[in-house]
Amino acid sequence: MNYKKGQEKLLIIEPFYGGSHKKLIDIICANLPKYSYTLITMTAKKWHWRARTSALYISVKVPEEHNYKALFCTSVLPLAELLGLRPDLMKLQKIVYFHENQLNFPVQVIKERDFQYGFNEILTCLSADTILFNSLYNQESFLSKINSHLKMQPDYKMKNMHSIIQPKCRVIYYPLNTNAIDIHLSTVTKEEYGDLYIVWPHRWEFDKNPDTFFRTLCKLQDAGYEFKISILGESFSDQPEVFKQISRRLKSELVHCGFVENVADYYRILQNADVVVSTAIHEFFGVAVLEAVYCGCIPVVPNRLSYIEMYGNEVEEMYDNEEQLFQILSNLCTRKRNGNLFRHYKHLALPYDSNKWFEEIYNIIEH
Repeated sequence: MNYKKGQEKLLIIEPFYGGSHKKLIDIICANLPKYSYTLITMTAKKWHWRARTSALYISVKVPEEHNYKALFCTSVLPLAELLGLRPDLMKLQKIVYFHENQLNFPVQVIKERDFQYGFNEILTCLSADTILFNSLYNQESFLSKINSHLKMQPDYKMKNMHSIIQPKCRVIYYPLNTNAIDIHLSTVTKEEYGDLYIVWPHRWEFDKNPDTFFRTLCKLQDAGYEFKISILGESFSDQPEVFKQISRRLKSELVHCGFVENVADYYRILQNADVVVSTAIHEFFGVAVLEAVYCGCIPVVPNRLSYIEMYGNEVEEMYDNEEQLFQILSNLCTRKRNGNLFRHYKHLALPYDSNKWFEEIYNIIEH
């Protein structure tokens, strides 16, 4: 169907248009006809303020006159507030996508948890018609903590919200844009022998547990194993001290340390690496690991979080504790040295191809 300006049927809202949030929205928009949708975004800065205040800004950006039939947003948007400010949007089919949830997001000190973030997400779910989660772990961790979160109130504690929200929920895994990755990959074959090349492509924050990764690398070094590492991912002004220690202690093993601005360079690093490691204590999906797996890396991931449903049935290199992580990496070092490092996990990334994903999303929007 050909649309003309002013005939938009879908309203797409993303208050945090960056990273994985941006990739998801871009995939949706790239597959929709021109003029079939309106996209309203805010920059990916000051996440906490976006979660607190974006509804007011968005409310004045949505056209007063429109023919929208559906609204798609992510959970950063306080949807209930937006509907209060713009009651004309109440009649739309309201679809919310959860990349993460604040009921199960780890904090360093429990008193730092802002009750309102999680409460807003509960209100968003009550206001929505369809609630999508990027993994079963994300969905279940959210639903299981609704009652305990509401019990934090001193009085007037609402009950049975879980039973109202759960029927609206379903899992739609995060899409992997394989076409966008393929254009940056070369036909160069990885080195069959030599030092094991390890990549760690995560945000430089405490919930990715970089201390465990650093201790394990030091133990490998002390035991005489030879390896190379690239520390990727976005860093922030308040980053864990351990990254300075990695730069000093493992200087000779470091191939790259820091965020890679150029997308082509980033995917080439993943393609050249042998192993992708996660030590996360929090992961609702793990797109960075999945991209590395698609690029040919062996996933060495903890036997917890979303990794269980994504890799648990087929990946042998999952671990339960720090000692097992060391044993697996030391074994992989030996295998690489002997030219016996098999890479056979790329197929695990294929079910997440964005073309299949969009068909599922489109059916929900058109429902």
